[in-house]
Amino acid sequence: MTKLRRALFDTSVAILVMVAVIVTASSLWFRNAVYGDRSLPVASTTIVIPRGANFGDVVAVLQDHRVLAHPIAFRILARMRSDESDIKAGAYAIGPHQTSDDILRTIVAGQNQVAVWVTIPEGFTAREIAQTLSERNLGSSVAYERIFDHAGLQIDGRRTPSLEGYLFPSTYLIPIDSPPAAVAKVMTDQFLRELPPDADARAKMLGLTVPEVVTIASLVEREAKADDERALMAGVYYNRLRSGMPLEVDATIEYIFPEHHTVITKRDLAIDSPYNSYLHTGLPPTPIANPGKASLDAAFDPRPSEYLYYVYKGDGHHAFARTLAEHNANVERYLK
Repeated sequence: MTKLRRALFDTSVAILVMVAVIVTASSLWFRNAVYGDRSLPVASTTIVIPRGANFGDVVAVLQDHRVLAHPIAFRILARMRSDESDIKAGAYAIGPHQTSDDILRTIVAGQNQVAVWVTIPEGFTAREIAQTLSERNLGSSVAYERIFDHAGLQIDGRRTPSLEGYLFPSTYLIPIDSPPAAVAKVMTDQFLRELPPDADARAKMLGLTVPEVVTIASLVEREAKADDERALMAGVYYNRLRSGMPLEVDATIEYIFPEHHTVITKRDLAIDSPYNSYLHTGLPPTPIANPGKASLDAAFDPRPSEYLYYVYKGDGHHAFARTLAEHNANVERYLK
């Protein structure tokens, strides 16, 4: 072997040895960082992972609370396991001296949660909200329905017969040991915050009580599909009430049934129920759903018009009409 080849061989061996040393050292460091190091957290710590947080946000939360001793190793471990998109949002109790492996497994499995995020969509009924809370393991739907059906809210100088309409749709971080009454209070407190500050005065100007305006808002919530039509639709209801016409809102018929009905039949329209707005004039006895902010604002500030009718056009909007003849023409155009 020539001296040049010998030198090249020795250099290659040296490089291979150096690489092996680096790989071995890196491997030992990584294993210790994710499986061995228990220096953090030094005490029990509660962290909150927001809904919609990406993995970088999660790492930032853990670092801010001094939970991670080796954030880079934590990122590598999550990448190796393809866990970066599997983190469960919520509030976690992290015990002292946990390894990065322990922490990652905890927040991927959703273990040791002390509170969970729950989203209540606009237009859900109290029954649907009870079911949603039960599905998030926050108690039985029966217990929630009992509270929602029999508790009332003091508003506008009177007590509502139930909480239907007053459980504000939003996203809440709810402690897992919360009793149903406490959860209901969180949602009704938020409802009161979302009301216009002059709700009482606005309701009087409309000739109604605040609960009655909330009932209007629930009709808007269940019928409207476009935000720019909510106030106009609310105006239609006020016009029909003032003229003594029945409201004839399909959503009030849907509310009669325990389960959602996609199609309302002629037989359904004949059901003898105080919620049947085809048979009875005036408002239903209670709201028929829990309205969001846009529908509440529309009900308290309706858009004046001469419209008495509307029909769905199938494109997210409605066709409004002043007379029955105009309405029948719209029905012919959009529903036949």
